[in-house]
Amino acid sequence: MSNPLFNLENIIDLEKWHVLQDSLALVTKMAIITVNYKGIPVSKHSYCQPFCQGVRKDDVLSQYCQKCDARGGLEAVRLNSPYIYQCHFNIVDIAIPIIIDNQYIGAVMAGQIRLRDSGQQLEQLVSRPPSADTENKFKALEAEYASLPTLSYEEVSTTADMLFHLCNYVVGEAISKNTTIQMYKKTLLREPASPAIDFAPASNQVYGHLQAMQSELSHTLVEHSIKELSVMQFRSSNPLLQPAFDYFYQHKHKNITLNDMAKQCHISPSYFSRIFTKETGENFSTFAPRLKIEWAKQLLETTDQPVNQISDTLGFCDAGYFIKTFKKFEHLTPAVYRTMYRDRQQ
Repeated sequence: MSNPLFNLENIIDLEKWHVLQDSLALVTKMAIITVNYKGIPVSKHSYCQPFCQGVRKDDVLSQYCQKCDARGGLEAVRLNSPYIYQCHFNIVDIAIPIIIDNQYIGAVMAGQIRLRDSGQQLEQLVSRPPSADTENKFKALEAEYASLPTLSYEEVSTTADMLFHLCNYVVGEAISKNTTIQMYKKTLLREPASPAIDFAPASNQVYGHLQAMQSELSHTLVEHSIKELSVMQFRSSNPLLQPAFDYFYQHKHKNITLNDMAKQCHISPSYFSRIFTKETGENFSTFAPRLKIEWAKQLLETTDQPVNQISDTLGFCDAGYFIKTFKKFEHLTPAVYRTMYRDRQQ
C-alpha cells in the first residue's frame, strides 16, 4: 500500500492510542493489540493474559496463534464487521477491522477470554493435531487457563460492536485532521505570502483551496479503493481459488462468467463452483453482482457519474439490468440511493 494516508502508523498518535487501548482492555476485560493492514502489530499488547503469553512463547504453539490471527483478520475484512471466533485452545478472540472509505487499513485484535455460556457455537479457525507434548504444555499452564476472564456471548458481541464503531470513528477523525493539516501546508507552499497581498481575500482563497483539495482527496480515496482494492480484495484460504479472485478484482469493467473464473484456476467450472461456494458461502451468480453493487454504491456516493456510465464502468450489459440488479440488493434504484445518501450528508 503505497499511499501513506492508509498507513495506520502515520494516522494515529501511538502514544495516545496506547492509553486508549489500555483503558479499553481494562474496562472490557479483554487483551487488545492493534495491527496494520499487513497484520503487523503497531501497538503493544494491552493486558495479554499469562496463559496466552506462555503459549505464544512456545515456538510450535505460537505458529497456530499466528494462523488464528491471520484467518480472523481476513474473515473480518470479508464480512466488513467484527468476527468472533475460537483459537486452537478454544479461547474466544475477536478481529475488528478498521475500514475508512471502504479501505482496510488495519485491525484491533481483542479477546483472550472464555465464554460463560457454553451453548454458543463459534468457529474454531485452526485446529491442532493431538499430541502428548501439547498436553504436557497445557497442563503446565492449566492454572493460567482457569484464570482467564469469562464473559457471556452477549457481552462479547456488544463489546465487539462498541470497539468497531469507536476505533473506526477515532481513526476516521485522525485522518480528517491529518488531511486538513497536509492540505493547508500544500496551499501555503503553492501560494507564498507577499507584503502586497490583502490577507482577508488570501484567507478566503486558502479556505477555498482547502475545501477543493479535501473534496478531491476524498474522491481520490474512494477511486483508489474502487480501482485498486488491493487490501479489501478477497483473500482465499484455498490458494487454488486466488487467481480467480485476483482476475475478478482486476477486471471490474468486464462481465465475467463462472467459466472465465474457472479458466483462471485451470479447473473445470463444476469443480470451481463447488469450492467457490464452500469458500464464500454463496454461489458465484450471487457473489459477483453483490460485489459489483457495492462498487456501484461507492461511485454513486462519491461521483456525479450518470447511472448508465456507472453501469458501463462495472461491466453490466445495459443500464436497465444494472438498475434491476441494484434494486434486488438495495431495494431502491441507484438514483434514489444517491439522493438519499446525499441528503444524509447535509
